[in-house]
Amino acid sequence: MMGPTVECTVHFKVRHHGQKSLQSGAAPAAPTIEPGRVPRLSRLMALAIRFEKLVRDGRVRDYADLARLGNVSRARLTQIMNLLVLAPDIQEAILFLPRTDRGFDPISERRVRAITAVPDWRKQRRLWREAIRRPII
Repeated sequence: MMGPTVECTVHFKVRHHGQKSLQSGAAPAAPTIEPGRVPRLSRLMALAIRFEKLVRDGRVRDYADLARLGNVSRARLTQIMNLLVLAPDIQEAILFLPRTDRGFDPISERRVRAITAVPDWRKQRRLWREAIRRPII
């Protein structure tokens, strides 16, 4: 003979360091992901920010170490890291570029490379506005 049966809805919640804990109630809805892909320039900007933090925190010694770890040339790593000399509002705009559904991204890293060579943020902003207005050919 069996005793009383208790039924309830539960789910596992992943906590810090991958630990799982049992939670009562239904699992929260999965976040929706927008269609398309994140533009390459946005990914490179995020990578530059992450790399700078790794160097600043002392987790890697310098950019040369990053280049070796990433299996890229130091020149290529410098091109990526130069995105950090852009005005902060341009960096933010790059991070939040709209997703690309198909075809080319709205702006290429090569076009932005010329803007990174300009030290004046006002001029950078003017060049950025021009670059995002002109379609890619």
